[in-house]
Amino acid sequence: MPSPNATFTEMVTTTLRNHSRMLVDNVSDQNALLTLMKQKGKIRTESGGYEIVLPLDYTENSTYQRYSGYDELSIAASDVLSAAKYDWAQVAIHVTASGRELRMNNGPERMINLVKARIQNAVRTAANNFSVDLYSTGALTNQIGGLGHLIQTDGTGTVGGIVSGTYTWWKNQFKEMTGTGTYASIQADMNSLWLSLNRGTDKPDLVVMTHDLYAAYEATLQDNQRYADAKMGALGFEALKYKSAPVVFDSNSNFTTTGEKAYFLNTDYLYLIEHPDARWSQDDEKVPVNQDAVVIPIYWMGQLVTSQRSLQGVMFDAT
Repeated sequence: MPSPNATFTEMVTTTLRNHSRMLVDNVSDQNALLTLMKQKGKIRTESGGYEIVLPLDYTENSTYQRYSGYDELSIAASDVLSAAKYDWAQVAIHVTASGRELRMNNGPERMINLVKARIQNAVRTAANNFSVDLYSTGALTNQIGGLGHLIQTDGTGTVGGIVSGTYTWWKNQFKEMTGTGTYASIQADMNSLWLSLNRGTDKPDLVVMTHDLYAAYEATLQDNQRYADAKMGALGFEALKYKSAPVVFDSNSNFTTTGEKAYFLNTDYLYLIEHPDARWSQDDEKVPVNQDAVVIPIYWMGQLVTSQRSLQGVMFDAT
């Protein structure tokens, strides 16, 4: 008869193997931003390297020239490419059971229930905490640089190794709202920021709002129910519509601050980079030398990155 430890480990391993995308899908499907990025193929893997490097097409070719007949043509080299470099971040979560729990749940049905409860808890914990990280400033130890880092309320900051105070083409757009917490001009403020984020066919495809801003925007649309977004609704998210972009509420979007914010995102230039060997991937079981327990680690490694910061924006109430 197998030991409780061996049975627990085998059942966890089999469950996660048979549902290999359980954690991956649960983390992304619980968040409107990650759901949209997954649909657009913006969650991708990088197999290694000291840093995550994204090439940037940051300026136009200077040799574009209108000419006539024998005019001399410019063949000067044009420095049009640069790169943003992002550090890898890591996350770990563990499915655990003490020896006492294993021996108390030694029967087949009770062991199944124990494994099911532990895995469900790990999945829920990973989804909830990663959603918090997604909007973070990256201020916590070893935390990914979330939207609060990539998109700042003054447009500045060093992102991807590029100092936007020096290289102003790398600043994100921003708009401080008119007034002091009344939001009477919310649509005018949204219009102003939206226009600054349009470049040809490039425009925001998702707006994520904090509680008060979402409520204020919804109040302006009470008589216009057609402004609900059907696509995001079909994915399980309650969403309004602003121009061509769905507007969603996320309670994590004002993480670490009391200020109300609305992120205007162009997900064509946002990526969640993951290492293929650590995409909520299970490692071998560990048995602590000083504990009566079994520990099964699950690892993630990656970073949230952008290749075009100037097309991302934030509207905020500074009060």
